[in-house]
Amino acid sequence: MADGNDALIALLRNMILIREFDELALNLREGGKIYGTVHPYVGQEAVAVGVCANLTDADRVTSTHRGHGHCIAKGADIKRMMAELFGRVDGYCKGKGGSMHIADFAVGMLGANGIVGGGLPLATGAALAAQLDGKGNVAVCFFGDGAVSEGEFHEAMNISSVWKLPIVFVCENNQYAANNAVAVQHRNVDLALHAGSYGMPGLTVDGNDVLGVREVSRTAIERARRGEGPTLLECKTYRWYFHAMRAVRPPETRPAEEIAAWKARDPIARMSTELISRRVLSESDLGGLQRQVRADLEAAVAFAEASPFPDAGDILVDMFATA
Repeated sequence: MADGNDALIALLRNMILIREFDELALNLREGGKIYGTVHPYVGQEAVAVGVCANLTDADRVTSTHRGHGHCIAKGADIKRMMAELFGRVDGYCKGKGGSMHIADFAVGMLGANGIVGGGLPLATGAALAAQLDGKGNVAVCFFGDGAVSEGEFHEAMNISSVWKLPIVFVCENNQYAANNAVAVQHRNVDLALHAGSYGMPGLTVDGNDVLGVREVSRTAIERARRGEGPTLLECKTYRWYFHAMRAVRPPETRPAEEIAAWKARDPIARMSTELISRRVLSESDLGGLQRQVRADLEAAVAFAEASPFPDAGDILVDMFATA
């Protein structure tokens, strides 16, 4: 499929936005401006952006505890995301959910999830709803390599295969579940091989190549739209930073040479070089893109800081259904 320049630039811009958002979130958390735990997505941007480039607002996505990238790639408002991180009423959860619970049903983001593997059954239900609706929409479930060890993974894969549900399971194999290397968790580190047990295609792609991710996920998504059932897509990637940060940045436990090797495969630098070589944009254009992203994030922080904190009297509002 031929690419328009605007579409290619949009891929790059979204990756830059995701990275700058999470870099800023880490700084804000360290400075005591935001609250809770931050799980940075830095390094994995090509996965969320490449997959979501094939989706519409009517397609539904479930995310993980490392969910800012998925939210942004699916079209969530960074102002409301930032307000949620600041614990303010204009946030997506009115300041009560924080980083791991951002959702925007209007763009098909069913929510980030603090439970490892927690999005798998939710996405399966969304796929069943799409199948019953009959409009050709799909569900996409993002999860990490650690979730492959959970029972929900196998349950969701099995029932989706049996019912030929329109779902794509996207495993972001970033090489570590918290501090546990993938080879420690799994006998075979090629996680896409699990697909064979459930009679569905298992595809593997370089998760640092946004164009590759977009093409491979398009194949899986179009298959789901045609009613041919689920696919397991394994995107091999790497998170640049620690698993999670609370008040301070934790010490790094992974080998320095391993981190350096993966940083040399930076998905944003790779796409930037590709677009400059194609003359889609210039070095000057790239700088302008980065400045615009930072300006947008400054506006998001200003929006968040201008929003009030929730009223203590509303602590139970939205917690229980009303008759």
